[in-house]
Amino acid sequence: MASGQGTVTIDFGVFPGAQEASIAFTDATISGTSKVEAYVMADDTTADHTANDHRYLGTLPVSFSGSASAGVGGTIIGRALMKLVGTFNLRYVWAD
Repeated sequence: MASGQGTVTIDFGVFPGAQEASIAFTDATISGTSKVEAYVMADDTTADHTANDHRYLGTLPVSFSGSASAGVGGTIIGRALMKLVGTFNLRYVWAD
């Protein structure tokens, strides 16, 4: 069961974009051994991308991974085989 959760916006930059982007989150209750998982919700939107863009992001070869830093928070990294452009909302959960 998840101990914590949150939402972040990851930014792959302006055209031509990037294959990798990262975003830090803050949570003082996280431990150094926590496992972090990030994912896309189909109905999220940003100024750059519609709900439809978020819905279909999962069909692309993209992965999201997270790491934790005790008492601080963590970092979520997004990696894609092709360049992505702009911002996407991500949800994350973490647990020990």
